[in-house]
Amino acid sequence: MTDSAALRRSDFPADFRWGVSTSSFQIEGAGREDGRGESIWDRFCSEPGRIRDGSNGLVACDHYHLWPQDLDMAKALGVNAYRFSIAWPRVLPTGRGPVNEAGLAFYDRLVDGMLERGLDPWATLYHWDLPQALQDRGGWTSRDTVAAFLEYTDVVTRRLGDRVKHWITHNEPWCSCMMSYWEGVHAPGGRSLPNALQACHHVLLSHGQAIPLIRRNSAGADVGITLSLHPIAPASSRDEDAAAVRRHDGLRNRWFLDPLFGRGYPQDTLALLGAAAPRVEPGDLEAIATATDFLGVNYYFPEVVRDDPAGGPMGTALVEREGVERTAFGWEVSPQGLVELLTRIQRDYAPAVIQLTENGSTFEDVLTADGRVHDAQRLSYLQRHLAALKQAIDAGVPVKGYFAWSLLDNFEWAEGYLRRFGLAYVDYATQRRILKDSGLWYGRFLNE
Repeated sequence: MTDSAALRRSDFPADFRWGVSTSSFQIEGAGREDGRGESIWDRFCSEPGRIRDGSNGLVACDHYHLWPQDLDMAKALGVNAYRFSIAWPRVLPTGRGPVNEAGLAFYDRLVDGMLERGLDPWATLYHWDLPQALQDRGGWTSRDTVAAFLEYTDVVTRRLGDRVKHWITHNEPWCSCMMSYWEGVHAPGGRSLPNALQACHHVLLSHGQAIPLIRRNSAGADVGITLSLHPIAPASSRDEDAAAVRRHDGLRNRWFLDPLFGRGYPQDTLALLGAAAPRVEPGDLEAIATATDFLGVNYYFPEVVRDDPAGGPMGTALVEREGVERTAFGWEVSPQGLVELLTRIQRDYAPAVIQLTENGSTFEDVLTADGRVHDAQRLSYLQRHLAALKQAIDAGVPVKGYFAWSLLDNFEWAEGYLRRFGLAYVDYATQRRILKDSGLWYGRFLNE
């Protein structure tokens, strides 16, 4: 593997995209300003016990007001691409119907600000902040939400499509469906596997149906979807654990990759799901398989599984390897896992282009007396994962961009403000931004 400490920007292709990623609910704040409607995360935060520190996203990083300085910081880092998401309830407060002009005007300013600074806008249409009014009518378990997403997509892409030429329909359907409608840890906090699988189907369907709409409204645009994917390893050399890997992969990875690449839902997984499987109407699978211009991949950690007959529909259980480095989230640090994942995706699905749309880590950051954040573990994480990325590219995987998660510390969903992923430290009391050592290194790497 490439020596991570000796890695240079020039080791990557000259046209490689270097970026940072953010999302609307996690940084914008202004939760009750300028006509924004309630989202499922606003409601979720208001329910006692849902968020570990009892916080909410009403202010977050106040990016709604401080965006010029945030974009200035991104420019100074040397990135040439900026991934952001659009808050559906800021544009259509009740999910459908009347458009909130003030909300659209904010994204006008934001996109123009990116372009003025030489930052290529990468817009994610859905990063989990569904309007609560749609959830009240079933949310993603309802097929009507597919139609609402198309209405929202049409409004946004007609307004911004002349300037935004890179669109991501959805971020991490596993999280917005399985963690949200089955595991109960994300908004809206559901606990039903059939509902989660139906939500997955509707999210994928809305993705496929939105693609021609985006292309019509944003001439020449590239369109894709971003998935959270994991390399999966057996807990032992036992045949039972090897079989468990295949079953676990069926729901964790193939459940999304297979239909997107025209194979329909994996038959072995459907057989295990039985009556919990989603309702699929004629033409749905063809729509989901609509060709995209890239596949977005978010990589954080590998998963290790063992056979467990009592372990849910797939009969598996997660195992934590001993003696490995972990983030503050408890996630295993595995740069080699990134190589394994990317080469597997290329071998099995052969997407024309892959964009690494998120990669990052959370550690116990401390602002020290010298006014700095010496996050040596994150700096090492970043260097080693970039070295792994180069290894994958050298092996022929068509990765064309890397977006660090995240530019800023932010509202980390059910963890509230307890976890920090940013290249920049945010002092939430003052909203001051301070580049951590990892951010300073990323800037030197990109500006050399």
